[in-house]
Amino acid sequence: MTSQRNAFNEITKCDIAAVFRAIRVYVRRTPVIEICGSELGLQKFRLTLKLELMQYAGSFKTRGAMTNLLLREIPPAGVTAASGGNHGAAVAYAAMKLEIPARIFVPLISSPAKIRRIREFGADLVVEGNCYADALSAAEKWAAESGSLSVHAFDQRETLLGQGTLGMEFEQQAPTLNTVLSSVGGGGLVGGIAAWFQGKISVVGVEPEASPTLTKALSAGCPVDCEAGGLAADSLAPRRIGEAVYPIAARYVKKVILVSDDDIRSAQLILWDKLRIVAEPGGAAAFAALLSRKYQPAEGEHVGVVISGGNTVAVDFALQEKKYDQD
Repeated sequence: MTSQRNAFNEITKCDIAAVFRAIRVYVRRTPVIEICGSELGLQKFRLTLKLELMQYAGSFKTRGAMTNLLLREIPPAGVTAASGGNHGAAVAYAAMKLEIPARIFVPLISSPAKIRRIREFGADLVVEGNCYADALSAAEKWAAESGSLSVHAFDQRETLLGQGTLGMEFEQQAPTLNTVLSSVGGGGLVGGIAAWFQGKISVVGVEPEASPTLTKALSAGCPVDCEAGGLAADSLAPRRIGEAVYPIAARYVKKVILVSDDDIRSAQLILWDKLRIVAEPGGAAAFAALLSRKYQPAEGEHVGVVISGGNTVAVDFALQEKKYDQD
């Protein structure tokens, strides 16, 4: 508990602002789009989408990856990371930009689109195990043997600080927000956003029913192992919420909503049909809470939703759309 509390105390708004100044030349200020809930057949409320799928390397993970590589001492052996795909692509991208050697471990469930991006950025790619936990174990072993720096996908102070810059940027772009919906896997994104807002607005976590890491942690009073699967398994399915994330979430995340695979798939298709946004399953999870009406805004509420990643390919999306139509 002491280490958790210390990690929480270190994540301040001043720290996030300082990190933003350090990484801003390496990351995109991703756009927002504002629509009315009635456009989606929902009640009338203001809705602003933060299009973080347009970030370098295709997801918000680039913020945390770049923060790690800029602020931590990098050994000659370079960096090592385990990932379902997006964090690996982000670390590979950051390493390419900073000319640092990188080895990325991903599980068999990682999507071809994410594997291709990691390779395109020039990292050494290793496919290991069936799930993220298997890849993480292999990455930790390699880091210890090689002397490389391990860059954790979510349970690392610098990672949380980097993801917190998204919250800072979102507030600048949409200063009247009442609520922000964020997807939850290991919790780096929702933890960083919550650390930025510190209760000023409602931060709501959204996670798959098939991987309820934060839901089970809050119920148990600490991070615990849980099932890891579902449609968004390559981005939202670690075995447990981060130890450094948990105290932030317990204090500042107002609630957590669970969505089904069908909810997520529907959200992907609505994003495409109405807005021509191609989001991966994990990237659409927060939006799914609105469309499924599992989160129901008050009339006039200004809701922000982070569309967190877009590392998928058109062929995969077309096949999924066809399958959904058949179902």
